[in-house]
Amino acid sequence: MKLEISLFKFDSKSDYLPYYKKYFLKTQNEQTLLDIFKTMNKEDEFSYEDDLNFGVVVNGLYVDLSLSISDIKKDFGTDLVIEPLSIKRACNDLLINSKDFENKLKILNFIIDEEDKKEYYSYKNLYYASNTLTIEDHYIGDAILLLANSLIEKHKASKDKILNVINNCEKGITFHTNLTHRIYKYDLSIEKIILNLQKELNVCKHKKDQVFRINNTYIIDFKNFGDSSEIKHDFNGFNLAYYSGSTPCKNTIGLLNKLDAKKLDLHSLKLDLALETFHLNPNFTYKIAANILLDAYDNSADLLIVDNDEIFYLLDYNRAELQKISGREILLPIIHINELEKLAIGEHKLVKETLEKHIINPELI
Repeated sequence: MKLEISLFKFDSKSDYLPYYKKYFLKTQNEQTLLDIFKTMNKEDEFSYEDDLNFGVVVNGLYVDLSLSISDIKKDFGTDLVIEPLSIKRACNDLLINSKDFENKLKILNFIIDEEDKKEYYSYKNLYYASNTLTIEDHYIGDAILLLANSLIEKHKASKDKILNVINNCEKGITFHTNLTHRIYKYDLSIEKIILNLQKELNVCKHKKDQVFRINNTYIIDFKNFGDSSEIKHDFNGFNLAYYSGSTPCKNTIGLLNKLDAKKLDLHSLKLDLALETFHLNPNFTYKIAANILLDAYDNSADLLIVDNDEIFYLLDYNRAELQKISGREILLPIIHINELEKLAIGEHKLVKETLEKHIINPELI
């Protein structure tokens, strides 16, 4: 297999900006990403740890060096971009300054022992995979949450104290965002553990019970998703971005596949918006939402598609807040999947009634 690899390069002692070095490699006896690194290193030395557990980012997904050649071929292809766990903390190529990760452990110093520290350090890759860290540097981190769960099992009498620590920090458990589409072959039991901790603290509220219509209380009736078997308008020439979050909808995917539009594949379109804790941290959700809209807008999306009423209200009705947070005007129209379907099958009169109620009318009719 022939690989084209763009490797992140940076030396904090001598470089002003990072750059990417190209490697062209024909694999022979390599079995893992670590083997590939060793072969590349013979051509031109770079910094990394010779350890299968060492974490890096490949094509936007967090992996470790045990990643197999077969999985690379199947799930990543032959064109790879390899970066450190945290670009802003990079100090020498793929090595990073992890003092922030190490310092977060101090909040549990009152109860941890050496074995607990080992467990915490095993979560390093997971810690840096959190999108929350790109927005809130002071977030305690998902590694702390997993260790807290283990400590509660081990020290049941200290349960309330441990829960209070992870909840009452400046940026505690309510700032967690789902890691499902951030980590390759993610263990979903991790999300269940963190969700259970949030339920113990009673900090979650279902998105149906949240109020996202902050500045515009009008409720739009998007009608039902119908029969889109006969497509009359295929959106040829349009760039469509579909915000799916962690759980894409089959109906939405099915309709988009019937259209002749270009579908943008952006990592940001799978980011978790932390909707269940919006009532506690609205500005945090706004920051994530602004990043999603800007990424789609900057990649020439004509429309951002959503398939959830609450997410529509969040992104369209709160546009002033999103623009204020981002410091930019975001003119990207938001359209509900039911509206897109009715446009595609030619029910223009019906959909015009809802499009006119958008903060930004797509003006497709």
